[in-house]
Amino acid sequence: MSLVTLLIIAVGVSADAFAVAVAKGLHLRRLTVRDVGGLAAGFGLFQALMPLAGWLLGRSFADYITEIDHWIAFGLLLLIGAKMIHEALSSHDDDAEDFDGIGVRELLVLSVATSIDALAVGISFAFLDVSILPAVTLIGVITAVVTVIGVVIGRRAGGRFGRPAEIAGGVILILIGTRILLQHLGVF
Repeated sequence: MSLVTLLIIAVGVSADAFAVAVAKGLHLRRLTVRDVGGLAAGFGLFQALMPLAGWLLGRSFADYITEIDHWIAFGLLLLIGAKMIHEALSSHDDDAEDFDGIGVRELLVLSVATSIDALAVGISFAFLDVSILPAVTLIGVITAVVTVIGVVIGRRAGGRFGRPAEIAGGVILILIGTRILLQHLGVF
């Protein structure tokens, strides 16, 4: 898998983290290094660990399904992308109250919640030609950067970018899944 494709996947799976970061930035009374750094580190770490776990899981049964692996990768990316688009389009208006900071418990819950999709991406990596350590490192770093940007945007510009970013992330993942399928079918 090319670096450009991995970069696009990293941006795509980080869309949930971006949307949550925008929402958190919108509701923080003060923007502190502790809160921004905590969100970036938590989201980045979990976004890196989940695809690694998915890859390990996928590798354990990859030999049994190599003839349909491209369909599995396509299906997983299609489902993840469609889920992201559906959630973005069906989410309700934001009427949460402002808060002073982000607690460890909330950070852990948000980190896991925003990285579940990355687990499925990791499973699809097991069936593709992916060097896993650079891939998960790239995903983690991109997510951390996108999270910082999201918090700052949320704090300064409000919550108008979260939903479009999540839709774009979903579309990107669907397009990558389609590309993987078409390549394996010999279309291009």
